Amino acid sequence: MNKYTQRLEKIEVILNKNLPEFFDNDTKKRFFSQLPDAVESKHIQPLIAPCRELFLLGGKRRRPLLQVLCAELFTDESSKNMQAVYEAVPLVEFVHTASLIHDDIEDSADTRRGKPAAYLTYGLDTALNAGSWLYFASFVSIENLEISEELKLKLYRTANTELRRLHLGQAMDIEWHRNNNYIPTREEYESMVRCKTGTLASLASKTGSLIAGATDKQADELGALSADIGVGFQVLDDVINLSTGNPGKKRGDDIVEGKKSLPVIIHLETYPEDFEKIKDYFTEAGKNGINSPAVEKCIELLTNSGAVNKARIYSSELIEKSLSSIKKTYGSKEASALIAELFRSMLKN
Repeated sequence: MNKYTQRLEKIEVILNKNLPEFFDNDTKKRFFSQLPDAVESKHIQPLIAPCRELFLLGGKRRRPLLQVLCAELFTDESSKNMQAVYEAVPLVEFVHTASLIHDDIEDSADTRRGKPAAYLTYGLDTALNAGSWLYFASFVSIENLEISEELKLKLYRTANTELRRLHLGQAMDIEWHRNNNYIPTREEYESMVRCKTGTLASLASKTGSLIAGATDKQADELGALSADIGVGFQVLDDVINLSTGNPGKKRGDDIVEGKKSLPVIIHLETYPEDFEKIKDYFTEAGKNGINSPAVEKCIELLTNSGAVNKARIYSSELIEKSLSSIKKTYGSKEASALIAELFRSMLKN
């Protein structure tokens, strides 16, 4: 049996329990408190269906798995605290799913996990509303935990802060890919990714470790390291988009969307004279779509200059540095080795 299988099976049970296909009376009360008698299950379906369909399309559940493994750094797997950690995994995975629904709307993306984006299947208004609801629905998992009110408050504050950071990062990204006249600095890009992508890894590690009994300082330190890992994998995602293409997406769609990814920034650091050329590629690809010749021309430019490979090396080094820091602090714990193995296996894929 895979080292992670038992944990992933528990995670899946909790996630399905918290987002069932139909809401019975108990589930309605848990999510909505007391509803008017006229509200029936069919009225709730437009909220559930877009979220549940995307949720069931897959995803490797890496963030809730990280949440569980970070908790195991501070408590035994069979402890009462660990059960509370498992009950809290919707906090992370539901936020992630909600962000994907909104991300596809904001990027005008056609597909997600190999299927039409939720807003194309259900309509922009329904998908937007359902994604927003799921952000708030994720907090129900905190409400039902058998932990102290003080710890619940700490989890609420942690989650709220991370969600505000996530939306700040998204705002920065949207502003840049709408404006082909501006290329962010490497520092700006890293700050954006740390907010937009790193915040979910930080949320997972902080909430898992806090429920397990970590101090605020320990949770913050682990959150920062996890955010670095998140940044590393976002950069790797940028690289894959320009090489093999991301699973369920189209190769080079970042160029169509006008995303100023790290390979673009690295290339222009060395060849600033190519700014107008890359700007024209972005404009043409945005106008004519994924089949525009500008997509492959831009990929070829970034690949031949070595920018794509330099970004790949940067992502690997950042991830390895963070994993080494976790090992240095928690090396004697099995969970430390499992965290390292989890992310190193992703680097090989």
